[in-house]
Amino acid sequence: MVRLKKRLGQHLLISPGILQKIAEKAEIKEGDIVVEIGPGTGALTKYLLQYPLKRLYLLEIDPEMIKELRSKFSDERLTIYQADAVSFNYRNLGEGPLKVVGNLPYNVASLIIENVVYYHVLIPQVVVLVQKEVAEKWLTQGSWLSIFIQTFYDLDYIMTIPPRFFHPPPKVDSSLIKLSLHVKTSLADLAKYKNFLTHLFQHKRKMLRKKFPAELLEKSQIDGHLRVEALSLGEILRLYEHFIDWLEPQVK
Repeated sequence: MVRLKKRLGQHLLISPGILQKIAEKAEIKEGDIVVEIGPGTGALTKYLLQYPLKRLYLLEIDPEMIKELRSKFSDERLTIYQADAVSFNYRNLGEGPLKVVGNLPYNVASLIIENVVYYHVLIPQVVVLVQKEVAEKWLTQGSWLSIFIQTFYDLDYIMTIPPRFFHPPPKVDSSLIKLSLHVKTSLADLAKYKNFLTHLFQHKRKMLRKKFPAELLEKSQIDGHLRVEALSLGEILRLYEHFIDWLEPQVK
């Protein structure tokens, strides 16, 4: 039996019914290329391989888990990477589009999804398990990360999964969610967009006029007395567009 490591946030999903549900929600068609994040001992992997996918890439950071996976599977469609999904470059796979699935470690789930967003042009669909509280935050527009995700993906809350379906049982509920790409953005610099969003959501109780010049807000047709949570996604994108135009002369 592989020793689970608390520092890696390892909680193995052990319910056959839910594992089957995740595989179904991935909607794997013939010829699909799938990436599973954090396969652990391969419980979900087994179900994914039942579908006529072209290739299944496993991203696993724990060398003990990789040894376990290699002892269990010999399917020629399967490739295992010892890699950290927080910083993995999906272009290194050399093909796409990709469907991403997985039971994400609670402690780095947000960082993993942030990284996925950077590669959204390659990843039209994501089906993952995350902490319920985190999923609910992403479904709102109350944080920079929720806006970063929703700029490119529609989010669908599929189901809540209690701790008893995991080993060891976590102290909180989990949620299965689906991200579906709705736009391939024309945003040229996603790192710059992220920095804008983090600035926008700092000190959320501050009015926008205390964060941005009046001329910028006026050009964006946004009331400076509003706070960030009152803005729609469309207004945020409009503000960003004018912010970039305003910023260029400032840095010359």
